[in-house]
Amino acid sequence: MTTACAGACQPKVMVQRPEQVAGKSLAEVTAHFAELIARLPAPPVIVGHSFGGLIAQKLLGEGIGRAAVAIDPAQIKGVFRLPLAQLRAGLPGLGNPMNVGKAISLTKAQFRYGFGNAIEQAESDALFEKWCIPSPVRGLFEVAFANFTGNQASQVATANDGRGPLLMISGTADHTVPDVTTQAAFRMYRHSKSLTELRQFEGRGHSLTVDHGWRDVAQLCLNWLERQGMGAEAGVSRMVA
Repeated sequence: MTTACAGACQPKVMVQRPEQVAGKSLAEVTAHFAELIARLPAPPVIVGHSFGGLIAQKLLGEGIGRAAVAIDPAQIKGVFRLPLAQLRAGLPGLGNPMNVGKAISLTKAQFRYGFGNAIEQAESDALFEKWCIPSPVRGLFEVAFANFTGNQASQVATANDGRGPLLMISGTADHTVPDVTTQAAFRMYRHSKSLTELRQFEGRGHSLTVDHGWRDVAQLCLNWLERQGMGAEAGVSRMVA
């Protein structure tokens, strides 16, 4: 089994030269991952968190990849649920229209609210120092206003009957992508005959893939893939977005 890691593969570059990713659209980022996958010797399992979870769904809906795991995925077009917690978590980027062409980073307090609200302050601060880097804001605007514009960047082929299996995961204490938002996206797959499952982690926030409980999430994913016949012994590649 091989693992292809994408997304924040060059954090130092993004910290030192955030302009390198400033203004990147969701379509551009999705196309980048599709290009990487096309170079692989076989279709991989695509695993993504937050915006990576949205991208994983888009790619799988387009028939790219054998299966996908979308963890706390950013909302897809057609989901109208917008809890106040989610709105507040998005304000650092959405609060200023001039941010659309920028790459910005959260403050420690903003990270605490959006990612580390379900863990101790000390752990949240440590994760902030280790993982928080500037990210492009354009995709956030595209997702936030997708239902009111003609932008199709966050459109997902939820009715595709020929795609591989999809596992969606949510944390019930998530502020950035609340559980109700993920549930709403899950219901949009009801017309597809392909396997779609939802698993929820009680009391977990948006940091669930990197905080002290990350092994529980990883093990759930591995167990699910085993049941789909895509375990380690099957030699299936993984791509992490």
